[in-house]
Amino acid sequence: MTRIVVNLAALLVMPFLVTGTITRVKSLWAGRRGPPIFQLAFDVWRLAHKTPVYSAVTTPVFRLGPPVVLVTALASACIVPLAGGAPLVAFPFDFVWFAYVWSLGRVALMLGALDTGSSFEGMGASREATFATLLEPVLFLVAGALCLHGGVRSFGAALIPRLDSAPAIVMWGTVIVALLVVIQVEAARMPVDDPTTHLELTMVHEVMALDHSGPELAMLQLGAAIKLYVAIAVTAMLLNPLTGDAAMLAHVGICLGIAVVLGLVESLVARLQLRVVPQYIVVGLIAAGIAVLAMLGRGGRA
Repeated sequence: MTRIVVNLAALLVMPFLVTGTITRVKSLWAGRRGPPIFQLAFDVWRLAHKTPVYSAVTTPVFRLGPPVVLVTALASACIVPLAGGAPLVAFPFDFVWFAYVWSLGRVALMLGALDTGSSFEGMGASREATFATLLEPVLFLVAGALCLHGGVRSFGAALIPRLDSAPAIVMWGTVIVALLVVIQVEAARMPVDDPTTHLELTMVHEVMALDHSGPELAMLQLGAAIKLYVAIAVTAMLLNPLTGDAAMLAHVGICLGIAVVLGLVESLVARLQLRVVPQYIVVGLIAAGIAVLAMLGRGGRA
């Protein structure tokens, strides 16, 4: 029961907290006070009470996208230790579930963008598909390396850090690099994408949500925040050497530390040119490949 309560509490609070922390860091770096930490929660509440507006050319496919995005984000959160302990659910090869529910949410958002008949949203969907093609192998390679090292088959158990040899340290370092790239791509953060831009020619994720409004836009924003926290929580688990109750407190601190790092990156690093973004994602792919090779080199078995 405690495991369920702490994971649900983290799911309710931490997505808003990490998003607000990133925004506050960017504001402070720019010399502004910035919005409240929980501004996203206020925005979601406000949007949920508005009436959505639909284009005359859209079909039910457009309206189905936001609920699918939110549900898939929640589904992925169920198998990740959100509070530094055990996840809500664990089963063999659940990392396959993790990767494909994220992909399902992405496909639903892309289909909704294409359903508007807008060339801008179609352009964003095309870019999203390109980035996703490169990113998906990164998730599987990371999960494979972690499972090989730990001799386990569930995602939650694989995230326990085990720095017991030189190959394990190499694997751990390269997995962290790969996961940082995953966070930036999946959450549409700098330097891959700019979540605050209003220039259609450079937008990726945001351009696919241009026609959504009201509760549907609230679902998209909440789903994006949950995905951001889930990705951060995965990385934080690998950085957390503690166990027990202390691990939960350390987990929260590490998650907020990663949020601060993301805020600094977005403040200090300009957005990459679109033609360079695939090359940046390949850096994560190479890092994940090195992690797998390090484990295969030591004769690891799942």
